[in-house]
Amino acid sequence: MPPRRSRSASPPRGALVWFRRDLRDHDHAALARALDEGGPVYAAFVFDREILDALRSPADRRVEFIHGSVAALDARLRARGGGLIVAHERARDAIPRLARELRVAAVHANRDYEPSARDRDAAVEASLAEAGIAFRSHKDQVIFERDEIVTRAGTPFSVFTPYRNAWLAKLAPAHVTPHDANDSAPLAPPPAALDTGLPSLDALGFRATGLPALGVRSGMDGARALFADFSRRIDGYHLARDFPARKGPSYLSVHLRFGTIAIRELVALAHARSLLPDGAGAATWLSELVWREFYASILASFPHVLRGAFRREYDRVRWDDDPRGFRAWCEGRTGYPLVDAGMRQLRETGWMHNRARMVVASFLTKDLLVDWRRGERFFLQRLVDGDPASNDGGWQWAASTGTDAQPYFRVFNPVAQGLRFDPDGTYVRRHVPELARLAGAAAHEPWKSPALARDYPAPIVDHAERREEALARYREVRSGRARPT
Repeated sequence: MPPRRSRSASPPRGALVWFRRDLRDHDHAALARALDEGGPVYAAFVFDREILDALRSPADRRVEFIHGSVAALDARLRARGGGLIVAHERARDAIPRLARELRVAAVHANRDYEPSARDRDAAVEASLAEAGIAFRSHKDQVIFERDEIVTRAGTPFSVFTPYRNAWLAKLAPAHVTPHDANDSAPLAPPPAALDTGLPSLDALGFRATGLPALGVRSGMDGARALFADFSRRIDGYHLARDFPARKGPSYLSVHLRFGTIAIRELVALAHARSLLPDGAGAATWLSELVWREFYASILASFPHVLRGAFRREYDRVRWDDDPRGFRAWCEGRTGYPLVDAGMRQLRETGWMHNRARMVVASFLTKDLLVDWRRGERFFLQRLVDGDPASNDGGWQWAASTGTDAQPYFRVFNPVAQGLRFDPDGTYVRRHVPELARLAGAAAHEPWKSPALARDYPAPIVDHAERREEALARYREVRSGRARPT
């Protein structure tokens, strides 16, 4: 039973909106629902020590992006008469404490589907219930949750194409209608005792990484500028997206990751444009947005993928312990230019082109025969747009341990990929200055011109030989001869 309250105490009223991966004040499900209920609506963000204290480097681009986006959100809310209550502690402790101090009737939050987030939210809900406070979660970061797109048997899809077909068939205007978090609706300002302001990066234990100098603009305004730019380029997306030297992607992945723009707005544009005669680019981009939801559904339905292979038999693949090879891969010194360009782009910017992501992942798992989980962790620690579901899905796709029906024979040739998708070597020379003297496609085969690439390493493995070894190890698994690792 909830604890009895003093007759003289005023009853709880209003709500606290807990912002997390949804750092915007428009088209926001939790904020809209709280405002609809009436009463004072407070807002809070927690720099969760449970997450931040586990990060290895104080120069974490994700934290800098979040910090800038939280500052922008706070400014927007204050312009509406409200403002963020900001805490730096464990969220599972901070949110129940704030809800009690504010004497609200409910806490509203948008659902997060990652296993650790679900555990945290369950703990918060239980703590709030003890105080007689409701916890109300809302669908916001996806169009369809895992139980909304299922097979005819009612089970989760485990292959992308039928999932996409079902997703597209179900999509209706209501699914992309914005949640009206009306700018004119009143917000409650933080009480003076709780209005401690935004802590600096230094106070959080981090330091600036130079995101603005890299062209990464955080917050809602940053998302809006990128979306406007991509809206003018979307019709050519299918033609440009695979070429890392070209301006083909939307570059919105980090804004989707931290919710500085709503998925509904992106899907609405992509779907509407895909129906036009020249809609091939928009249709391709819409498919990429569906991939994002597919991987989110896979993680929600099969949480074991964060620890091992989706297809559990592939946990028996024999991986090599190759410290030298892994270090060369991390540093972008494998001797394969496209691989090295991708890895150096990641180190320099916190982002990597999707085509390069596929190539470097294939190289680590199929050429170096290093466990995909080591690469997955390396990416997640360094990508500013690092999303556990999409990152895991991409790595398992490259490692042939994931949701594909017959994937094991997919082994990217890093030279052929470079010649095809960076034919004039622009991307390679941009990130591997040792190859600047090699003109055109010669940048992808520097061993043919050793005098012009003296400071660049020779290939650390023979691709053809390693490809055959990789195929042999996967055949062991498929034949049942491989022993559990």
